[in-house]
Order: sequence, then C-alpha cells, then structure tokens
Amino acid sequence: MRRLILGIAVVFLLSQSTSASASSLTADEVMKKSQAAFLYQGKDFRARVMMKLITKGGQERVREMAMMRKNYGESGGEQKYFIYFFQPADVKDMTFMVYKYPGKDADRWLFIPAINMVRRIAAKDKYSSFVGSDFTYEDVSGRNLEDDTHSIVKDAQYNGKDCYVVKSTPKAADMEYSYKLSWIDKISFLPLKEEYFDTREELYKVFTADEIKDIKGFPTITKRTMKNLQSGHMTQAAYLQADYDIGMEDSLFSERYLKQPPKKWIE
Repeated sequence: MRRLILGIAVVFLLSQSTSASASSLTADEVMKKSQAAFLYQGKDFRARVMMKLITKGGQERVREMAMMRKNYGESGGEQKYFIYFFQPADVKDMTFMVYKYPGKDADRWLFIPAINMVRRIAAKDKYSSFVGSDFTYEDVSGRNLEDDTHSIVKDAQYNGKDCYVVKSTPKAADMEYSYKLSWIDKISFLPLKEEYFDTREELYKVFTADEIKDIKGFPTITKRTMKNLQSGHMTQAAYLQADYDIGMEDSLFSERYLKQPPKKWIE
C-alpha cells in the first residue's frame, strides 16, 4: 500500500512538473513554436492548392496554383516562395515569388503574362489582397514575429483542443488591424483560429484551420478559411496534394523562372 501511494505521488508530481513546464512558455516562445510548425516544417515544401473566392451571395471564383517553399537555415530565418497559377484564364501562367528575411521586409515579385511584365511589389502593398482573395500578400509567406508585441491572454479550448490564446499587437501604426487573437494548439502549435480586430477594435476578419493532416510526420493545415465579416466575402484554400523534403533546387527561385517556370516543379 505504501508503494502504491508513493507511486501515485510520483506520477502526480511529474504531471504537475510537465504542466508547469508547458505553462511557463512566454508569449514570444509560443509564437516562435507556432511559426515553426505553420511555416517552417521540413527543408522544403510543395503543394497543389485550390482556392475558392466566395461572395456574400454564394457566387464562387476559383484559383488553382502550385506553391513551392524552401527554408534557408533555422526556423524564423530566410525562406523563398514560388507560386504558379494554372487557372482561371485571367491569371493562368502568372507567377509570384517571395524572398523572406528575418528582421526586415520581404522582397516580392509578380509576373503578369498579359503584359509580359515582372512587377516588384512595394513593401507598403504587402497588406493588399492576394489575387482578389481575403488573404494578403503577407499572409502567404507569414508575418515576422518581431513586427508585433505578443502576450498570452488566457488558456482556452477550440474544437476540443487545448490552446494558448495570444494577443499580437502591431508595432507599426499603419496597419489595417489594431490587434489579432490567435488560438495556438498546445500540442501541435498550429494556429487553429485567428481573429482580427480593426482600428475601432471591432472583429472584422477570422481565419480558421478547417482540416489538419499528418504529412511525413508533420501536422499540416490542409484546409483553411479567411472570412471578412464586414463584407461577407470569404476565401477557402485547400491542398489537393502536398509533400515535404523533395529536394527542391535553388535555381527555381530566380527571376528568370518567373516567366517560364520548370515543369518538373509546378506539375
């Protein structure tokens, strides 16, 4: 009996220690882990993406694209993105490329085949709509953690999962939102929901992770939605195919391939 009581006490103390360790994470640490889980898994990544733009009345427009991403260094470090559009006709053969750097604005280029021109996207335009969707150019590659001040508001559940609720307040004054609340899964550290509040501190935009699948051991958000509550417009994005660590070549992420990307990577 004494051994049993001692064993129970040890298990209790270990569980308390684990809980204390988990809850001792700072807001910055939680967001760093979330960034790693959401944007930096694997050495590289490729996905075939179907994006639906849905009006308040239910009318749909479709964007289909191939998205490639490669990491350079540790999580939170340099990354490169390349996106090629298959359809519809008005965006077919359009490409988008991002060079993302820690601690400073990313470089972004857009090739527009209709006028055969590569356009550099200015830093101030990173908050603009990405090809008519409810996602911004910055949403595509992610926001630098250093651009916000983070604080843990509370612990809460979302869809039955224990989460940290983190408030992120932009340091810059020229943002379209005053702050964001993120529900971060305590196990996977993926963002399950994000709520954006406008300059009047009214909720106006909501992101949700609608489906999560395991791909090569990496929990991956394979379906997501961004909804604008003020306009009623929303965008749904789903991965038709996805894979990690495929040995992506550095040469793909060059300006010369914006006009004619190699088929081996986009198909």
